[in-house]
Amino acid sequence: MSLIVDGQSAEHVTRILFQDFSGWMIFSFYVVAFTAIAVFAYGCYIQIRKYHRGTTSATHSGLAGFRRMLADMLTHRGIKRRDRPAGKAHAYIFFGFTLLFIGTSTITLQYDILHPLLGIRFWYGTFYLLFSLTLDIAGLWLIAGLLYMMYRRKWLAPPKLNYKRPDRSEADPDYTRRDYRIEDWTFLWALIIIAMTGFLLEAARLVWLQTDPSVWDYRWWSPVGAAVAYGLKAAGVGPAAGAALRMWLWWGHGLIALVFIALIPYTKVKHILTAMVSLSLRDDKPAARLPTADLDANRIGYSKITDFSRRYLWQVDACTKCGRCHEACPAKATGYPLSPRDLVLSIREFSHTNLERYALPADEDLTVLGRGLHQVRAETLWACRTCAACVEICPVGIEHVPMIVEMRRALVDKGDMDPAVQTALQNIQNKGNSFGENKRKRAAWTKKLDFPIKDARKEAVDVLWFVGDFASFDPRYQKVSQAFARVLHAAGVDFGILYEAEMNAGNDVRRVGEEGLYEHLAEANIAALAECEFKHIVTTDPHSYNTLKNEYPQFGGVYNVEHASSMIQRMLETGVIKLSGKLDRRVTFHDPCHLGRLNNGYDAPRDALNRIGAELVEMDRSRDNSFCCGAGGGRIWTPDPIELQKPAENRMQEAAAIEGLEVFVVSCPKCMNMFEDAVKSTGNEQKIAVRELIELVDACMQAGTEQPFSHDVPETA
Repeated sequence: MSLIVDGQSAEHVTRILFQDFSGWMIFSFYVVAFTAIAVFAYGCYIQIRKYHRGTTSATHSGLAGFRRMLADMLTHRGIKRRDRPAGKAHAYIFFGFTLLFIGTSTITLQYDILHPLLGIRFWYGTFYLLFSLTLDIAGLWLIAGLLYMMYRRKWLAPPKLNYKRPDRSEADPDYTRRDYRIEDWTFLWALIIIAMTGFLLEAARLVWLQTDPSVWDYRWWSPVGAAVAYGLKAAGVGPAAGAALRMWLWWGHGLIALVFIALIPYTKVKHILTAMVSLSLRDDKPAARLPTADLDANRIGYSKITDFSRRYLWQVDACTKCGRCHEACPAKATGYPLSPRDLVLSIREFSHTNLERYALPADEDLTVLGRGLHQVRAETLWACRTCAACVEICPVGIEHVPMIVEMRRALVDKGDMDPAVQTALQNIQNKGNSFGENKRKRAAWTKKLDFPIKDARKEAVDVLWFVGDFASFDPRYQKVSQAFARVLHAAGVDFGILYEAEMNAGNDVRRVGEEGLYEHLAEANIAALAECEFKHIVTTDPHSYNTLKNEYPQFGGVYNVEHASSMIQRMLETGVIKLSGKLDRRVTFHDPCHLGRLNNGYDAPRDALNRIGAELVEMDRSRDNSFCCGAGGGRIWTPDPIELQKPAENRMQEAAAIEGLEVFVVSCPKCMNMFEDAVKSTGNEQKIAVRELIELVDACMQAGTEQPFSHDVPETA
């Protein structure tokens, strides 16, 4: 279908790029353009050289990674999460900028490649008119998104966009990172000036050529430019003035755009490229399945910037400073010296300072761990709970947790750790458990049951229950273990345990950074399991569940592993579990990080609660946005400073805001430990009972001769 007026030539309906330009002007433009391209190319070379100064590592790219990146980019699903206005504004900017870039590239394709080399022209007639309309719409999108982002930064001023660091003091030169704010505003203003001068240029051309029917008759195919042109005419701008204005705007708009392109590799604008690489290469289980380490290497972990894998160096450059991880981090929220964003920016700044040089500095200057400018401090790393809230929310696929663990490995290798962590690791090394108890006591809790539990080392079982340290030795959680045994026994499940052959599964040992001990534990448990005959493994501990399921396969231990909550849900659904009563109570459920965020185990515990008759009310932060109890990453072994709020206390206060809440339900022994303390320290002990899902199911079954609850626990209806 032709959109050209009868009697007019379609080939005349176009825009002559260098109309009325002298030869020296055209030559000058190409000199500037090729200079900008050369500066851009050299910047790309510097960045790629920087990345290749990192180490090689297993990547997770391929076609699946590329498809995932495209889906993220086209849907903006990651950027819209938990901040839809900013996500929508970014989509306007992204798609507007992308269409304008494609439009500019299309013009270049015809003018500089196809027409001079092959005589091919296509940028005229109907195609040109649709092209003009599309780019006007794209320009409006771009300006709308930019204006909202300006409004958001200046007037809404969300705390997550404040770059003051929790791991620095005001005396430190990198405390406020003022340069980032300048860069952010420069980026916004540069783009909006490019977009607005583009519309002004379009309007000036229309005014200049208003007597040319092949231009003026089609003005409304550039609706924004036409509207501005009428404004210029109303202001008294005629064809001659329009021609002069057009010339000035042509050069101004063009030079700003070319400078913008030239500076892409040197500024935050490069996230346009690095984010795509980061999303393509990211691991699909970055926190659930940590990388292995070469224990025979001269040094373990990341102590120098050149130890970082190339993938991680790409990722830190992809950071847009959006603050989503900063906002989600439980350590940051409760006053600890950690912000995942600031950590990533420190690594990026250190990388820029040292790896972008022509020659690498002295080896000692490459140490990324320390208290100097842009270095990462030990207390920052030890504040992390490895809960993966940062990883889960990052819209550009940054893997904070593996990087933190790699740097912890370097600290552990030097013996730089809290004495309490060192004691726990020594206990695990010597006794096989973090409590330092004799391994013969691991199954002592079974003696209070009125039925025996099979020894899976001696006879075949359908279900091998990997109990875990806290479920075996913690007095409070021993009651949960007894309740789970009653549930399984009453349901007729053929199950057994490893007794003293079981050792700590090692999930937290690995996240502390003691990879050597972790591998010893994994190999010992795999050897013990190899001597047993079973169909699948169940565990009440999400930490053990995660490492058995996701990390033991790295060492040859491939099993069908299930968390107790999903097993209970399935037995309730199929009627294997028989209920004698209902839990007529208002409850809320806390998602354990290792069950929920790391393994998507959100639905089973909720369905189980519904099936036993509980009234489930969600906290504001639930499912993938659950707020960590604070125990992960070895923090359960480390005393918290008394002047700081514990993450579990922050969470309990959130739960206490639910009107009429009676039971705070957990499904993890470490969560149980943390929240039992928090319900007391927040003054909610008389109002809210902390209970395990298993205990509630056991109560509703009325299994066993002794009720598992004391007087203050909700009774069954």
